[in-house]
Amino acid sequence: MRLNTNNQPYLKFLEKVNFGSLKSIFFISSLSYFCIYFFDNIDQISFNVNLEKNGINLSLSFLFCVLSIYLNAFAWKYIVKWFGKESKSNNLVSLYVLTNILKYVPGGIWHFVERFNFIKKISNPQIALYSTLIEPYFMLSGSFLLASLGLIFSPIYFFLIFPLVFLNRKLIYLVLKRIGSLKGKVFEVLSLPSSKDQFEKRINIISFFPTRALILEIGFVLFKFIAFYICLNTFYTSNTLNSIFLLVIFSLSWSLGLVVPTAPGGIGVFEACFLFLVGKSIPQNIILICLIYFRVISTLADLFLSLPFLIRKLSKRI
Repeated sequence: MRLNTNNQPYLKFLEKVNFGSLKSIFFISSLSYFCIYFFDNIDQISFNVNLEKNGINLSLSFLFCVLSIYLNAFAWKYIVKWFGKESKSNNLVSLYVLTNILKYVPGGIWHFVERFNFIKKISNPQIALYSTLIEPYFMLSGSFLLASLGLIFSPIYFFLIFPLVFLNRKLIYLVLKRIGSLKGKVFEVLSLPSSKDQFEKRINIISFFPTRALILEIGFVLFKFIAFYICLNTFYTSNTLNSIFLLVIFSLSWSLGLVVPTAPGGIGVFEACFLFLVGKSIPQNIILICLIYFRVISTLADLFLSLPFLIRKLSKRI
């Protein structure tokens, strides 16, 4: 297929667009949007919690956050395996869990760096790089698949299934090529080839479709939602909540937090998007309290599981 030369001006325009700046603007706008809502409702917000009454619910929310991290870790293990690196031990799972807290470090890449270095030691740089970079795409595909349940509300949600089309042995190279263009500096620094031919020499995808990895990523987002839903029911006991509607809103909001790397761990972006999309279905003061508690619980789960890694890192510096 020949490229239509009439589209060249548009392609050149897209090349000149600074997507990094756009993401920063989106992050700042989201954070500002959330802060406006917060201070507008601050007189109606109370963070007092009756632990005797609500302690079990908050503990369950924390537990599902912890379990979601492990599901995510096992999904990454199967992604690495899908690219041709067999690993019978759970070292990959442990590493993933321990380094998860690094996503909150400014820059949003240090958890990727730790995982890349580990895989490179036991395999080759190509598997290390691509299995690390492609994992967020798996997460996004799983989240979009859950959000596509919104098809019962509007036909437009059908298009959220589209990312799944590329999760197969024949088309995954197009995704990796796109990642290569977005992460060009990574290839330059690591002196890694990004062409399909060189890629295929070092990668041996073992099946047509990564079923296990995708199912685990769907489970990861679903467990995150369950943790959020438990947290919401702790502060809002109304029976009018539509769980499918909330799952769709949660999945879309979480996805936007994922694709904006300016936000450490999606902080601010997820909350602002959820506030915007949920509208007035839930009282604003209630949803603000729930979002803040869920963020704290989710972060504490990451910190709790990563504590041994942080202690080891700090001990080396002392």
